[in-house]
Amino acid sequence: MKSIQSNIKKAKNYLDKNHCVAVPTETVYGLAGNAYSNIAVNKIFNLKKRPKNNPLIVHYSDINKLKDDCHINDNFIKLYNKFSPGPITFILKLKKGSKISKFVTNKQTSLAVRFPKHPLFRKLLKVLDYPLAAPSANISTRLSSVKASDVVEEFGSKIKYVLDGGRCQIGLESTIINLLSKPTILRFGGLDISKIEKTLKKKVLIKTNLKKKIAPGQFPLHYSPGIPLRINAKKSKKNEAFVLIKKRKTTFKNYYYLSKNNNLKQSAKNLYTILRKIKKDGYKMIAVEKIKNKGIGKTINDRLNRASKY
Repeated sequence: MKSIQSNIKKAKNYLDKNHCVAVPTETVYGLAGNAYSNIAVNKIFNLKKRPKNNPLIVHYSDINKLKDDCHINDNFIKLYNKFSPGPITFILKLKKGSKISKFVTNKQTSLAVRFPKHPLFRKLLKVLDYPLAAPSANISTRLSSVKASDVVEEFGSKIKYVLDGGRCQIGLESTIINLLSKPTILRFGGLDISKIEKTLKKKVLIKTNLKKKIAPGQFPLHYSPGIPLRINAKKSKKNEAFVLIKKRKTTFKNYYYLSKNNNLKQSAKNLYTILRKIKKDGYKMIAVEKIKNKGIGKTINDRLNRASKY
């Protein structure tokens, strides 16, 4: 307990001085900085080599702190009460008097907000006087980090501190829903859309490739291991790693399993770790067998489709 408090205090000290700190969430690790500070937010963009027109998600401990920055509507309340804290990000209207850095939103009038579930991150948020802007802790377009060691691999000594909260439980980023007008999914993520529709008691729109970027995760190339990747493959080619989600009778050296029994939840959790390992093992190409496009399988397919644009 004492070491946890010590680690949180260390992270807070760096954040208070406008430095960036890597933080654990239930989805993927985030690269966090004071969302009210132009200095801290610019450091996030620079470290990630992230395009300035790609907005950031801001993380809060609870709804009371959010009220200083955003207008709240009925659809938000329904979803917040059901799924937060958890892997869902909301696009809300920004209040005129908000202290959120203009660089977080790319000078837009909306804000992407989330209430993370990871207990260590929640403890950190509760001791801060500001919310945290925290995109995934990776260089832009690359694979997200799901372990502290992934973060170190991405940034080395360029970031001041990694708050190690173990391996991320979901392994893929949050679902993003735009609540500015008719509820619209902007990014597939860790929360199944059918659960959102059941809570709202209506169908939502799906627009995951908007030209105007009001949320992250919409660029064509994203989540890439940095080598060519092809999807819906029936077999692998020579010198190509083959990613599978169910066990084959005969296993070859180039086979990498996300799951051995067609488990989509397990496949989601293992996806970035397996793709990272393939790159480390020296393969120059990846083939991925067809993955069922339902539930979190839609999120897996979204990530693989964007990675295939490399």
